[in-house]
Amino acid sequence: MNASDTDDEDDLTASELTRPMRRIVAVVAALNLLGFVVELTAAVLIGSVSLFADAADFLEDVLINMLVLVAVTWSVASRRRAAYALAGLILLPALAALSTAIWRILTWEAPEPLTMSGVGVFALVVNLVCAVLLMRLRSGHGALARGAWLAARNDVLGNVLIIAAGLVTIAWFSPVPDIVIGLLLTVINLGAAKEVLEQARAEDPALELDDG
Repeated sequence: MNASDTDDEDDLTASELTRPMRRIVAVVAALNLLGFVVELTAAVLIGSVSLFADAADFLEDVLINMLVLVAVTWSVASRRRAAYALAGLILLPALAALSTAIWRILTWEAPEPLTMSGVGVFALVVNLVCAVLLMRLRSGHGALARGAWLAARNDVLGNVLIIAAGLVTIAWFSPVPDIVIGLLLTVINLGAAKEVLEQARAEDPALELDDG
Protein backbone atom coordinates (compact mmCIF):
# COMPACT_ATOMS: atom_id res chain seq x y z
CA MET A 1 0.00 0.00 0.00
CA ASN A 2 2.85 2.39 0.81
CA ALA A 3 4.67 1.43 -2.40
CA SER A 4 1.47 2.04 -4.37
CA ASP A 5 1.01 5.43 -2.74
CA THR A 6 4.60 6.34 -3.61
CA ASP A 7 4.13 5.31 -7.25
CA ASP A 8 0.91 7.35 -7.47
CA GLU A 9 2.72 10.39 -6.11
CA ASP A 10 5.57 9.89 -8.62
CA ASP A 11 3.08 9.62 -11.51
CA LEU A 12 1.23 12.75 -10.37
CA THR A 13 4.49 14.71 -10.12
CA ALA A 14 5.59 13.57 -13.59
CA SER A 15 2.19 14.49 -15.02
CA GLU A 16 2.24 17.97 -13.52
CA LEU A 17 5.74 18.63 -14.86
CA THR A 18 5.28 17.12 -18.32
CA ARG A 19 4.55 20.34 -20.24
CA PRO A 20 7.31 22.61 -18.89
CA MET A 21 9.75 19.72 -18.81
CA ARG A 22 9.06 18.76 -22.43
CA ARG A 23 9.45 22.39 -23.56
CA ILE A 24 12.81 22.78 -21.82
CA VAL A 25 14.16 19.43 -22.96
CA ALA A 26 13.08 19.99 -26.59
CA VAL A 27 15.00 23.29 -26.72
CA VAL A 28 18.05 21.65 -25.12
CA ALA A 29 17.94 18.76 -27.62
CA ALA A 30 17.88 21.24 -30.54
CA LEU A 31 20.81 23.22 -29.13
CA ASN A 32 22.82 20.04 -28.63
CA LEU A 33 22.14 18.94 -32.21
CA LEU A 34 23.53 22.29 -33.44
CA GLY A 35 26.57 21.87 -31.20
CA PHE A 36 27.15 18.33 -32.48
CA VAL A 37 27.16 19.38 -36.15
CA VAL A 38 29.51 22.34 -35.59
CA GLU A 39 31.93 20.52 -33.30
CA LEU A 40 32.07 17.31 -35.34
CA THR A 41 32.86 19.32 -38.48
CA ALA A 42 35.68 21.15 -36.70
CA ALA A 43 37.01 17.92 -35.15
CA VAL A 44 37.22 16.26 -38.58
CA LEU A 45 38.91 19.31 -40.15
CA ILE A 46 41.67 19.70 -37.54
CA GLY A 47 41.83 16.16 -36.14
CA SER A 48 41.28 17.03 -32.48
CA VAL A 49 40.80 14.27 -29.89
CA SER A 50 39.08 16.55 -27.41
CA LEU A 51 36.75 18.14 -29.99
CA PHE A 52 35.81 14.72 -31.34
CA ALA A 53 35.07 13.49 -27.81
CA ASP A 54 33.03 16.62 -27.10
CA ALA A 55 31.12 16.23 -30.38
CA ALA A 56 30.25 12.72 -29.22
CA ASP A 57 29.14 14.36 -25.96
CA PHE A 58 26.75 16.61 -27.89
CA LEU A 59 25.33 13.58 -29.72
CA GLU A 60 24.95 11.77 -26.42
CA ASP A 61 23.06 14.78 -25.03
CA VAL A 62 20.71 14.79 -28.04
CA LEU A 63 19.94 11.11 -27.40
CA ILE A 64 19.54 11.63 -23.66
CA ASN A 65 17.16 14.55 -24.06
CA MET A 66 15.14 12.72 -26.72
CA LEU A 67 14.91 9.80 -24.30
CA VAL A 68 13.67 12.16 -21.58
CA LEU A 69 11.06 13.59 -23.97
CA VAL A 70 9.68 10.13 -24.71
CA ALA A 71 10.11 8.52 -21.30
CA VAL A 72 8.41 11.31 -19.32
CA THR A 73 5.05 9.97 -20.53
CA TRP A 74 5.85 6.41 -19.44
CA SER A 75 5.00 4.66 -16.17
CA VAL A 76 7.30 4.98 -13.16
CA ALA A 77 8.69 1.47 -13.72
CA SER A 78 9.42 2.19 -17.40
CA ARG A 79 11.17 5.45 -16.52
CA ARG A 80 13.37 3.59 -14.07
CA ARG A 81 14.40 1.12 -16.76
CA ALA A 82 15.05 3.96 -19.22
CA ALA A 83 17.47 5.47 -16.71
CA TYR A 84 19.69 2.42 -17.14
CA ALA A 85 19.70 2.96 -20.91
CA LEU A 86 20.61 6.61 -20.28
CA ALA A 87 23.64 5.56 -18.24
CA GLY A 88 24.74 3.45 -21.20
CA LEU A 89 24.41 6.44 -23.53
CA ILE A 90 26.69 8.47 -21.27
CA LEU A 91 29.41 5.85 -21.86
CA LEU A 92 29.44 6.54 -25.63
CA PRO A 93 31.62 9.68 -25.52
CA ALA A 94 33.91 8.01 -23.00
CA LEU A 95 34.61 5.23 -25.50
CA ALA A 96 34.97 7.75 -28.35
CA ALA A 97 37.47 9.82 -26.36
CA LEU A 98 39.52 6.75 -25.50
CA SER A 99 39.71 5.46 -29.07
CA THR A 100 40.60 8.85 -30.56
CA ALA A 101 43.25 9.41 -27.88
CA ILE A 102 44.88 6.12 -28.89
CA TRP A 103 44.76 7.19 -32.55
CA ARG A 104 46.37 10.56 -31.72
CA ILE A 105 49.15 8.86 -29.76
CA LEU A 106 49.93 6.68 -32.78
CA THR A 107 49.98 9.58 -35.26
CA TRP A 108 51.51 12.10 -32.82
CA GLU A 109 50.21 15.24 -34.54
CA ALA A 110 48.89 18.35 -32.79
CA PRO A 111 45.56 19.92 -33.83
CA GLU A 112 45.28 23.58 -34.91
CA PRO A 113 45.08 25.37 -31.52
CA LEU A 114 43.15 28.54 -32.40
CA THR A 115 40.34 26.57 -34.05
CA MET A 116 40.24 24.17 -31.11
CA SER A 117 39.90 27.03 -28.59
CA GLY A 118 37.40 28.95 -30.75
CA VAL A 119 35.11 25.96 -31.16
CA GLY A 120 35.53 25.26 -27.45
CA VAL A 121 34.19 28.76 -26.68
CA PHE A 122 31.19 28.18 -28.98
CA ALA A 123 30.47 24.82 -27.31
CA LEU A 124 30.84 26.42 -23.86
CA VAL A 125 28.17 29.02 -24.65
CA VAL A 126 25.77 26.34 -25.96
CA ASN A 127 26.30 24.12 -22.93
CA LEU A 128 25.97 26.98 -20.43
CA VAL A 129 22.57 27.82 -21.92
CA CYS A 130 21.56 24.14 -21.71
CA ALA A 131 22.79 23.80 -18.12
CA VAL A 132 20.82 26.89 -17.04
CA LEU A 133 17.67 25.60 -18.74
CA LEU A 134 18.02 22.17 -17.13
CA MET A 135 19.01 23.42 -13.67
CA ARG A 136 15.40 23.44 -12.46
CA LEU A 137 15.12 19.73 -13.36
CA ARG A 138 18.31 18.51 -11.71
CA SER A 139 16.60 17.23 -8.54
CA GLY A 140 13.23 15.85 -7.60
CA HIS A 141 12.30 14.71 -11.11
CA GLY A 142 14.01 11.31 -11.30
CA ALA A 143 17.14 9.82 -12.83
CA LEU A 144 16.26 10.77 -16.42
CA ALA A 145 16.03 14.51 -15.78
CA ARG A 146 19.03 14.39 -13.44
CA GLY A 147 21.00 12.58 -16.13
CA ALA A 148 20.23 15.29 -18.68
CA TRP A 149 21.39 17.99 -16.25
CA LEU A 150 24.55 16.04 -15.35
CA ALA A 151 25.41 15.72 -19.05
CA ALA A 152 25.06 19.50 -19.60
CA ARG A 153 27.08 20.27 -16.47
CA ASN A 154 29.88 17.91 -17.49
CA ASP A 155 29.98 19.40 -20.98
CA VAL A 156 30.58 22.88 -19.54
CA LEU A 157 33.56 21.53 -17.59
CA GLY A 158 34.83 19.74 -20.70
CA ASN A 159 34.59 22.89 -22.81
CA VAL A 160 36.68 24.87 -20.32
CA LEU A 161 39.33 22.14 -20.51
CA ILE A 162 39.27 22.18 -24.32
CA ILE A 163 39.78 25.96 -24.40
CA ALA A 164 42.69 25.60 -21.97
CA ALA A 165 44.22 22.83 -24.11
CA GLY A 166 44.04 25.04 -27.19
CA LEU A 167 45.77 27.90 -25.39
CA VAL A 168 48.51 25.60 -24.11
CA THR A 169 49.01 24.17 -27.61
CA ILE A 170 49.63 27.70 -28.96
CA ALA A 171 52.70 27.96 -26.71
CA TRP A 172 53.66 24.27 -26.89
CA PHE A 173 52.74 22.76 -30.24
CA SER A 174 52.23 19.16 -29.15
CA PRO A 175 49.38 16.63 -29.20
CA VAL A 176 49.81 16.07 -25.45
CA PRO A 177 47.29 18.71 -24.22
CA ASP A 178 44.63 17.42 -26.65
CA ILE A 179 45.27 13.80 -25.63
CA VAL A 180 45.20 14.60 -21.90
CA ILE A 181 41.87 16.47 -22.19
CA GLY A 182 40.39 13.61 -24.22
CA LEU A 183 41.28 11.18 -21.43
CA LEU A 184 39.93 13.56 -18.75
CA LEU A 185 36.62 13.77 -20.63
CA THR A 186 36.53 9.97 -20.52
CA VAL A 187 36.87 10.00 -16.72
CA ILE A 188 34.20 12.73 -16.37
CA ASN A 189 31.68 10.77 -18.43
CA LEU A 190 32.36 7.53 -16.58
CA GLY A 191 31.61 9.40 -13.33
CA ALA A 192 28.34 10.75 -14.75
CA ALA A 193 27.25 7.28 -15.86
CA LYS A 194 27.96 5.98 -12.35
CA GLU A 195 25.85 8.77 -10.78
CA VAL A 196 22.88 8.04 -13.03
CA LEU A 197 23.08 4.31 -12.29
CA GLU A 198 23.16 5.01 -8.55
CA GLN A 199 20.15 7.35 -8.86
CA ALA A 200 18.22 4.77 -10.88
CA ARG A 201 18.96 2.05 -8.31
CA ALA A 202 17.86 4.33 -5.49
CA GLU A 203 14.53 4.83 -7.28
CA ASP A 204 14.10 1.10 -7.98
CA PRO A 205 14.45 -0.84 -4.69
CA ALA A 206 12.58 -3.83 -6.17
CA LEU A 207 15.03 -4.30 -9.06
CA GLU A 208 16.05 -7.79 -7.96
CA LEU A 209 12.40 -8.91 -7.82
CA ASP A 210 11.67 -7.48 -11.28
CA ASP A 211 14.45 -9.34 -13.01
CA GLY A 212 14.01 -12.37 -10.85
